[in-house]
Amino acid sequence: MPIEVSRMTEADIDGAIDTIQEAFANDPYNQWVYPDRSKLNLTRNRVSLTLRCRWGITHGLFHVARDTSNPTKILGCAMWMPPHPRSQPDSWSLYLSYWWLWLGQIRMNLWYGRGGLSTKRYWIWKARQADAQSALWTSEKGYYFCNIVTVLPEAQGMGVGRALMEEVLEQADKECVWCYLESSRKVPNVAIYEKFGFELVREMPCGDGSKEEGQITLYCMMREPRPAKGGSAESSKVDGGAATN
Repeated sequence: MPIEVSRMTEADIDGAIDTIQEAFANDPYNQWVYPDRSKLNLTRNRVSLTLRCRWGITHGLFHVARDTSNPTKILGCAMWMPPHPRSQPDSWSLYLSYWWLWLGQIRMNLWYGRGGLSTKRYWIWKARQADAQSALWTSEKGYYFCNIVTVLPEAQGMGVGRALMEEVLEQADKECVWCYLESSRKVPNVAIYEKFGFELVREMPCGDGSKEEGQITLYCMMREPRPAKGGSAESSKVDGGAATN
């Protein structure tokens, strides 16, 4: 099946959200942060993802994958945040975009409510994520952060995920920049990402109470940039090498 990967456009958003909602329906993090499934509001979730996609089209590296013989259907999508040098402040356009996104989320919550989202668990996760990234993100160049990569169940095993990953990994290698992601499944995801050069560097437990259903562990993985064939790997070890401790 010939796979085409392209930057997400406004016309792709609905199809990308269909893919995300179907692929993440049984995801451990999704189940944890939306514990009462009877309150789950997929319409509210779609609005939230639409806001995020519109932000990402301009400020992120959001891609979609499709079969060239059936280009109307989105088979997979990936949402990457580009690297940001630690010493450089956000641009005014990026700074204002965060505020615009936040205001959109406020309006969404006023209209739809939380849609089953456990805000307590969400902020537990955000705090653990901030701790992990503070400890692991040591490169002055910043990191390509894979926030979401997902493939429709029917299209898995057909090279869609690989095409989406390699679209950004090749760019990271050219720029000699590290990559980072957090997986909500140890099996089989960690082994899959290891094939792309990622290494498991930290486990991120998130706990809400003492009961087992209130616990989840995310897996932080990092990828050192790979030098071009015949080139030296020395430059890739200058930034971020401590992150694999």
